[in-house]
Amino acid sequence: MAKPQTIDAYLSLLSSEKRAALQNLRKAIKAAAPGAEEAINYGVPAFRLNGKMLVAFGAAAKHCSFHAGAYPVKAHKKDLKAYDASKGTIRFQAARPLPAALVRKLVKTRVAQYAVADSQRKRR
Repeated sequence: MAKPQTIDAYLSLLSSEKRAALQNLRKAIKAAAPGAEEAINYGVPAFRLNGKMLVAFGAAAKHCSFHAGAYPVKAHKKDLKAYDASKGTIRFQAARPLPAALVRKLVKTRVAQYAVADSQRKRR
C-alpha cells in the first residue's frame, strides 16, 4: 500500500473519530501559523515554516498525537497536565481532543521559538 502524499490522503485512512480530532487539530494549527505549509514528514502530517519543521501530528492504534516540540511542551507543562506528554509529543484520545486554544498556544510558542533562533543567527 502506498504511503499518503498529502494530509487529506492520510486522514482518509483513519476512523471517523480520529479523522475529526485531527481535522480540528489541523484547523487550529493553520489558525496559529497561517504562513505554514502542509507536508507529510516521516509518514505523518506536518507543517513547515520557512522550510523548517514546525509541528506534526498523527494517529496510532490507541491514541492520537501532536508533536509540538520539546520547548512548547515544557513551557506549557501546567496546561498539559491532563495529557500524556513527553519529549515534545502530546498523546490524547480522539474522543477527548486537544482544545483548539491550547493547540494555538503551543504552535505560537513554537513559532516564537523559531523567530528568536532566527534573530540570534542573523546577529552572528
